[in-house]
Amino acid sequence: MDTAPVRVVALAQHLPAGHDKNMSATPPPRILIVAGSDSGGGAGIQADIKTVAMLGGYPMTAITAITAQNTLGVQAVHPVPTDMVMAQIDSVLADIGADAVKIGMIGSAETAHALADRLEALDLPVVFDPVMIATSGSVLADADVIAAFRRFLGLAALTTPNLPELAALGGEAVVRHQTRALLVKGGHGEGPVIEDRLVESGAEQRWQHPRRETNSTHGTGCTLASAIATGLGQGLPLADAVDRAIAFVQAALAAAPGLGRGHGPMGHGLGMVPFYHLLAAISREGWDAAAFAARWG
Repeated sequence: MDTAPVRVVALAQHLPAGHDKNMSATPPPRILIVAGSDSGGGAGIQADIKTVAMLGGYPMTAITAITAQNTLGVQAVHPVPTDMVMAQIDSVLADIGADAVKIGMIGSAETAHALADRLEALDLPVVFDPVMIATSGSVLADADVIAAFRRFLGLAALTTPNLPELAALGGEAVVRHQTRALLVKGGHGEGPVIEDRLVESGAEQRWQHPRRETNSTHGTGCTLASAIATGLGQGLPLADAVDRAIAFVQAALAAAPGLGRGHGPMGHGLGMVPFYHLLAAISREGWDAAAFAARWG
């Protein structure tokens, strides 16, 4: 296997073609997120929406499960019926369409198979984050759901398991032969340095960064997968989408607000107050955004 040099995480820019910092030349990429809801706002659909929006995408959702969840753990899970999950997906695709799909928590094996059936008919890049256990340790996928994950492995442009999830799927050698590309996340490993490895087409790229001593790690996997899906929807090559996503996760960890008494949320907003960015807005119609925003500065 050819191994590329290790890439040290940096906040490098990977801008899609036609991108303008002040005004989009084209509509934003449409990212369909199929995942569960986290009432605490740190992971799941909530983290996905914030991530996609921050990276310039348009987030759309199909909620597979509702959780009662905070930084201390998951207190209750209510799967959304399969027909309702699929109705959300069909509604979005029929009207708005999509440029990429991110799959996170799946509420049931029935939903997993129905979703796989639908994705097989679509020509879209799919990022599959095989969510099984929350950061707090709560189980989010039973044996039947995990077995159904096999279908997503074959559909995905990229699968993004952490080390325990990779083991539950049969190990790296098994998964590598079932999915087109594999991102092995090293956050659950030992030592002061975290290494993430992207394996595709017989080649491997690695990213290394120091382990950050923080409890604000809730939603890192969701955030990373959604960030990659956004990059793919923008037309970035896979390695560039991964590079930018890892950088975004590191930035969000550094900007964590320190909420809750357990595994707290990341700082997806990177410490910004988005409203005040109206000061930099440009309007084709001549609207004076700066004057309006100055009233609130």
